[in-house]
Amino acid sequence: MKKLTFFWRKWQKGSNKLPQRSHKLAQIDIEQIQKCGVKGIILDLDNTIISEDDRYISPGAEDWITEAKLAGLKLFMLSNGKRQYRVKFWSHRLNIPAISPAKKPFPSAFRQAIYSMRLSPKYVVVIGDSLHTDIVGAWLCGCPSIQVASLPHPPRWWEKIAGKWIQMPYLEKAELWEFHDNINYKNFQ
Repeated sequence: MKKLTFFWRKWQKGSNKLPQRSHKLAQIDIEQIQKCGVKGIILDLDNTIISEDDRYISPGAEDWITEAKLAGLKLFMLSNGKRQYRVKFWSHRLNIPAISPAKKPFPSAFRQAIYSMRLSPKYVVVIGDSLHTDIVGAWLCGCPSIQVASLPHPPRWWEKIAGKWIQMPYLEKAELWEFHDNINYKNFQ
């Protein structure tokens, strides 16, 4: 495992000098990633854009996504979430095609997204909160990646055990937006 971690970090550092981590999605500089050759973005949904329990939305995420589109970047969303109606809702709201369940880190959904964008993996950055799904999946497909802090959410059993190694915790005093929209998922089932 140490060799894999070393190789992954070495590969990340050489991948167009993109930032490896960011506290939140909206802090990623769109111009900077474009200067690195990025033409497409694969986004994670759960705990990257919106918390799994729909309590928090990443501050500025929707505006950042709009800016990325206006800058000419292609976007695609992958989610391991089992509630497909929820992914359909966010896909529609953000106007981004999505695959769910994506079964990350397995490469199939990543490859579908890359093919859909008609880009080479080296021009697509994967942005997500989980090392073991988003970042490893990007690595398996030859894409650069940026890990963001995981939005606060009720931890699952495995996160209680391994969470600190696979996710960056959201800073306690950092800005956090509560999500108050009245979501009607029934229209998306």
